[in-house]
Amino acid sequence: MNRKGLTIASQLLVLALWGSRALAVQIPKLELGLGTATTPGETAASLQLLALLTILSLAPAILIMMTSFTRIVVVLSFTRSALATNQVPPNQVLVGLALFLTFFTMAPTWHQIQQDALGPYLAGEITQEQALEAGLKPVREFMFKQTRQKDLELFLKLGDYPRPENKEKVPTVALIPAFAISELKTAFQMGFIIYVPFIVIDMVVASALMSMGMLMLPPVMLSLPFKILLFILVDGWNLVVRSLLLSF
Repeated sequence: MNRKGLTIASQLLVLALWGSRALAVQIPKLELGLGTATTPGETAASLQLLALLTILSLAPAILIMMTSFTRIVVVLSFTRSALATNQVPPNQVLVGLALFLTFFTMAPTWHQIQQDALGPYLAGEITQEQALEAGLKPVREFMFKQTRQKDLELFLKLGDYPRPENKEKVPTVALIPAFAISELKTAFQMGFIIYVPFIVIDMVVASALMSMGMLMLPPVMLSLPFKILLFILVDGWNLVVRSLLLSF
């Protein structure tokens, strides 16, 4: 019995060593290192890599400040607050829905970037500077359509920029914050309109409770089912999303 146990143990040990050796042969090893650039080309490539990593680190801010994400997520948050359903839908659901609605609304713009900038650059037809300029153009066009002139004039004045002759002369560093505050104002206007019917329900329920002398009963507790019922009957999410998409 001991001999059989030793034999089985030795066989298992051999199989384990053979398997580890096989895995060591099949799995490639990745090595990263830092060295000194010896040619101008290597220096330029290192600087380009550093710039790319910087852009990737700013990608969330670019997604939020230069797309339709801000308006969408604020309006969805207002909708949840108007319903007074606390954390229903949860933040993950609202942010996820806002992201996919952003992808939907920005799809034509990103398609144009792919067609005019990214595709030709990867094919070697244009330089990096030309690709950056061509890719920024459709994004600027989108922001110009949603930016109020008053907000744009504010940042041009505060930045001491000369009055631009046309849209191409407007600096992007002034256009982005102007676009952001314009989106916030539009989102708050839509949020106020969403709030109105639910405020009416709260007032009706509060007046009914007061007339019945039930002052200790919170009106929100009774108005919440009526809010949800109204939202379901009018197909609220469909109306909110439709209004958001049509606003662009």
